[in-house]
Amino acid sequence: MLNVTISPMVKGILIGVGVSAVGFYAYKRNEEKVDNFMRRHGIHVETPNAGYETMSVEDLMRAKETIEDLIAEKEMQEQSVTVEAAVEPV
Repeated sequence: MLNVTISPMVKGILIGVGVSAVGFYAYKRNEEKVDNFMRRHGIHVETPNAGYETMSVEDLMRAKETIEDLIAEKEMQEQSVTVEAAVEPV
C-alpha cells in the first residue's frame, strides 16, 4: 500500500482548482441565464461574437433601449452645448 502525505498547501491548491473547474462548468452550462441575471443587476456582460441575428427578442429589445438611451443623452449634450454657447455674453 502506498503511503502518500499531501501538504496543506498542495491540498488547498487541488481543492481550489477542482472548485474552479466545477464553477466554470456550471457557468458554461447556464451561461445565457447567468449573463441575463448579471445584466438585470447592472453588470455589463459582453457576449463574444454574438450577432444580432442570434440574439433573442428580449436581448434585441434591451439593446434597442440602450441605443435609444445613448442617442437621447448625446442629443441632450449637443443641445446643452448649443444653449451654453448662445447664452454666453460676447
